[in-house]
Amino acid sequence: MSFVLRRTEEIAVDELDGQNPRQAARLILAAARDGELEAQALLGQILLDGHGIESDPTLARTWFGIAAERGHAMARNMLGRCLEHGWGGAADPASAASHYAIAAKADLDWALYNLANLLATGRGVERDEAHALALYRRAAEMGHAKSMNLVGRFYEEGLVVPRDTGAAHRWYRRSAEAGDFRGQFSHATVLAEAGDLDGALPWLERALQGGNLNFLRIAREQLARSPQEALRQLAYAYCQRAAELGDESDRRRMKSLRLA
Repeated sequence: MSFVLRRTEEIAVDELDGQNPRQAARLILAAARDGELEAQALLGQILLDGHGIESDPTLARTWFGIAAERGHAMARNMLGRCLEHGWGGAADPASAASHYAIAAKADLDWALYNLANLLATGRGVERDEAHALALYRRAAEMGHAKSMNLVGRFYEEGLVVPRDTGAAHRWYRRSAEAGDFRGQFSHATVLAEAGDLDGALPWLERALQGGNLNFLRIAREQLARSPQEALRQLAYAYCQRAAELGDESDRRRMKSLRLA
């Protein structure tokens, strides 16, 4: 039996010794009760996700807290996410920031990113874009793809640093190559604006496949307004994907774009 932690925003569990999710959940639960630290962190995640076990965000918070107090940085980060988003109890961005800060001291890239998001928007903490950029950059240098894209945005928009489109474009490319769908879209936009549609389209296709609903909704509108026909045509594919993941408003938007 082994517990596998992937380098993703959330803790993830692979099937253990070929077991199905329900069997794996039983193994994790037993190991967590026996004091296995990784199992305690994983138990919080499967309770949050309902993976092989009935979803219970409140109990997930409890297990994340147990593992966090024993020094598990990702469990601390996930406790912060529960508090930030109100999973399993009231939302408390200020407490979330405190937990992210503890995990960030352990050099956890996701905690650096999550704390930077709060600082950049002033949620739960005083807004501090310079500190946010420093954290994004620190995570980016560790290989964190989403942070790379946001460092690029700071340079592109000249936020707390001199505007530097060259630096922005380099960060977007790094983010795209590291697998972030927003970074892929940003990099594709740069290529398209430079007239390199052949280079841009594959990145837009990759962003389409990996993007979440909020991203797809924003991206489809940006593509629909493009002066380039190839990008306007791709907007419909983004609409279709959003309609699959979203609600009736997304399906209506798909129909209106098709009729336009």
